[in-house]
Amino acid sequence: MQTLQYQGLKVIAETNHLLEDNLVVEAPLQININQESYTVVMRTPGNDFQLITGLLFAEDIYKKNTPISFDIVKKENNINAIINVTISKNDLGKGYLNKRTLLSVSSCGICGKKELNHLKVEGKYLNNKQQFNLLEVSKMMEAMHKNQKVFEKTGGLHAASIFNHQKELLTVKEDIGRHNAVDKVIGDLLTTDSLQEAKYLVVSGRVSYEIVTKAFIAKIPVIIAVSACSSLAVDFAKEFGICLVGFTRDDKMTIYSNPEYFKNIQYV
Repeated sequence: MQTLQYQGLKVIAETNHLLEDNLVVEAPLQININQESYTVVMRTPGNDFQLITGLLFAEDIYKKNTPISFDIVKKENNINAIINVTISKNDLGKGYLNKRTLLSVSSCGICGKKELNHLKVEGKYLNNKQQFNLLEVSKMMEAMHKNQKVFEKTGGLHAASIFNHQKELLTVKEDIGRHNAVDKVIGDLLTTDSLQEAKYLVVSGRVSYEIVTKAFIAKIPVIIAVSACSSLAVDFAKEFGICLVGFTRDDKMTIYSNPEYFKNIQYV
């Protein structure tokens, strides 16, 4: 269940009328690791196992190829409310020590990270320059938009999509949280052992640092966003070797890092 109908009053100029409007569902999901609460995320129900898989991967908690064991502990209104993940203590990554202790709401990707050094991400600079052009960007954006089915009904949630080297769509997911949608697509490719094919991450909203770090950990060298990018996102993209593009609309876009990824870009 991803949408619910609510009654509303539609006001246009000096007229108004009653209508039934589709709203996107936002619901909490408590994630337990080995029967102990790890975090609570606000998300759009659906693809919960992929969401958890991608989140644990991005948080450096579990990165092995062995499938994870999921148990639905509790449901509320037929929606998963608590899911337990069973992971051998020997397989838990360093990220498990940085346990989130605060509620992670839909607009927050770093809630509960108490110290500044928890923002540090280690790894090799991404040096696989994928050259592409504005027309190819437009086609990828269009492919994502065509698959935003819940957004068509509600206008109230984000999407993330991943494309391969040939600019072919590999996966697209929707969620009320920007970073949740990214976790879902990465988790989807992890479950099919095809994350190595990911070359372009296209997102419907803005980009802040946590989305850049998720792409870096997944070794995705290009991020294309409909909306703005934060200063820290640009700083991280430059440091990690990621081409970061914002304000991608119609025939316009702003390239914030590594413009050499683009074909025929001229500096004036």
